[in-house]
Amino acid sequence: MSSTLRLGGQGAVLALFVLILQLVFGLADPLAAQEAAAVAPPPKVQQLIDLLDDPEVRQWLAAKQTAPQPTAATPPSGVASQWVAQIRSHLGGMREAAPRLAPEWMAARERIAAEMNQGSLPILRGFAFVLLVGYGAEFLLRYVLRRSASRSAATSGHDLAALFRIAPLIVFAIAAIAAFVLADWPKRLEAAVAPLLIAWIAARLLIAVASALRPAYENAEGVEAQEVGMSPAPDLARFWHSRFVLFVCAVAFLWAVMDMMQALSFPADVRDLTAAGLGLVILGIGIDTVLRRPVPEITAGRRFLRNALLVAFLILLWLVWVAGMKVLFWLGVYVLGLPPLLRFVSATTRTTLDAEATDNIRVMRNVLIDRGARFVIIALAAAWLAIVFRFNGSAMMQDDAFNRAFRGVLAGVVILLAADLIWQLAKEFINLHVRRASVDVADPVQLARSMRLRTLLPILRNFLAAFIAVVAGMMVLSGLGVEVGPLIAGAGVFGVAIGFGSQTLVKDIISGIFYMMDDAFRVGEYIQSGSYKGTVESFSIRSVKLRHHRGPVFTVPFGSLGAVQNMSRDWVIDKFMINVSYDADVAKVKKVVKGIGAALLEDPELGPLIIETVKMKGVEQFGDYGITLSFAMTTKPGHQTQIRRRAQSMIKEAFDTNGIHFASPTVQVAGDEAQATAAAAATRDAITKKNAALAAQEGEAAAE
Repeated sequence: MSSTLRLGGQGAVLALFVLILQLVFGLADPLAAQEAAAVAPPPKVQQLIDLLDDPEVRQWLAAKQTAPQPTAATPPSGVASQWVAQIRSHLGGMREAAPRLAPEWMAARERIAAEMNQGSLPILRGFAFVLLVGYGAEFLLRYVLRRSASRSAATSGHDLAALFRIAPLIVFAIAAIAAFVLADWPKRLEAAVAPLLIAWIAARLLIAVASALRPAYENAEGVEAQEVGMSPAPDLARFWHSRFVLFVCAVAFLWAVMDMMQALSFPADVRDLTAAGLGLVILGIGIDTVLRRPVPEITAGRRFLRNALLVAFLILLWLVWVAGMKVLFWLGVYVLGLPPLLRFVSATTRTTLDAEATDNIRVMRNVLIDRGARFVIIALAAAWLAIVFRFNGSAMMQDDAFNRAFRGVLAGVVILLAADLIWQLAKEFINLHVRRASVDVADPVQLARSMRLRTLLPILRNFLAAFIAVVAGMMVLSGLGVEVGPLIAGAGVFGVAIGFGSQTLVKDIISGIFYMMDDAFRVGEYIQSGSYKGTVESFSIRSVKLRHHRGPVFTVPFGSLGAVQNMSRDWVIDKFMINVSYDADVAKVKKVVKGIGAALLEDPELGPLIIETVKMKGVEQFGDYGITLSFAMTTKPGHQTQIRRRAQSMIKEAFDTNGIHFASPTVQVAGDEAQATAAAAATRDAITKKNAALAAQEGEAAAE
């Protein structure tokens, strides 16, 4: 059904083109016979006729006719006055051209009729031959692609469907242009047919591109509607696609007629009047689109107000076009058309992006599709506006300041877009490597490298952002005519003055640079510096954020760190003491602890974290109540507390099993029962206090 509608629409537009061509330049046989039967003029008269038919001569005569006569009045000096004078002159010329509109078309028709008697191809037959060659090549390629797709059974791919829709049109364009160039066309007939052929090719290509992007836009609209909890509008894409086709055909026809009139040496005022009349057709299409467009559910008053403003803006655009203010007209077109066009491009490209890009090529593809499409659209719009300003901004160009500012703004837009594209590429590449560095690996060397990348890449990203912003700002100011050299020199002097006034800030920045060069710490490592300790979470240019094990975050300037203890590098030796009674067998204790160390190595969870298992080092000292034994083990950084807790729990169980007693204060009292009871109570109080102190120490160690 869609293909039938598309072919029907193309046939209707083609019929419209041929009908206009036949009405304007379709030369009937009686007219050709009358021209052939006419008496040939004398040679000098024929030379004069040929000279008057020359395009350069006609343009010069038209310019002389429309040129204002010199007056004694003082010409307006202000830009606004020049604009008013130009608008008045432009409208006056169009008013004077109204009676000459039909005679100019008849004269152009007669000139082409005279040339057709000398050429070899009538206009309709030649144009039909060009279209026949183009459509023949297009249908042949469609047939070949359809056969190859049916053999490979790969017609379900969206990219392949887009290729089937666009590639035949490119072949049609190449074949039609080749047939047109190789044919023997008379000079004026070629000037009349070439714009129509180019407009037809451009319109078909734009319609094909819109048809290829329509499924992606429908998918994007459906996803967006689901995200906001609304049902997608099925007629939205169909409505805008049909309006786009109609609008493209109308604009292509308008351009073809204007270019054809210029090639046939129509006077400028006649061309302007014709453009104003054809512009009414496009204005009608725009107003009808505004009134019929699908809109969200809003109140009738808001919808009426919105439609009234849009219709008024469209009428104002047409009036600006009629007044000859082409620069303001295109600015208004950009204000009205660029935002929805950019939204359409964003919605369409969103469905083609790779959400899980894991390599540089895919990341670059995502950025180029997302940001590159918008960059191309806005850059082309700025370039076209510069061209229009060059040829239609004569009154503005007389003011050097306005001319420089206008061109600087256009160049600044392109520069900012290019800077945004470069920044997005750099940021996405850095984010990709940060994500890769965040993946846990078993190799210690690779882990150390990943941690260093996680530390340095965010700093590099911030530096690139500042650098690109400064360079882009300088280029924009230079394009606006600002002398950047003195500005940089003044900024340098100002920077020196600021440096003397903020020595602490400079100290912090320089200290941070040297900490990074020394690789003193990385993101994720546990460090201690003076009274500050915690896990490194992030960096800025002048400070580091440390997350304490109890939760608080310290923001410590680099200049205040001083000597840094890094507790997360390579390995950690953890030591602890245990008091046993004097009657304990030290050799037996050592043997029991050795078995505990072997059991820890066999533990599937803790074994990979142990470098050297727990061992008894020997007798540390003799205390009041028992013997103090020292123990040590070597583990991977950050896991020593977990392993020590497990080892102490296993030692407690093993001591109970093997009859090894921990040291505890004992008091022997000789006397009556009351004294013995008091001594026992004092002993229990002492034991309770010691156990509380030990529990507090273990709590602090566990927190660390």
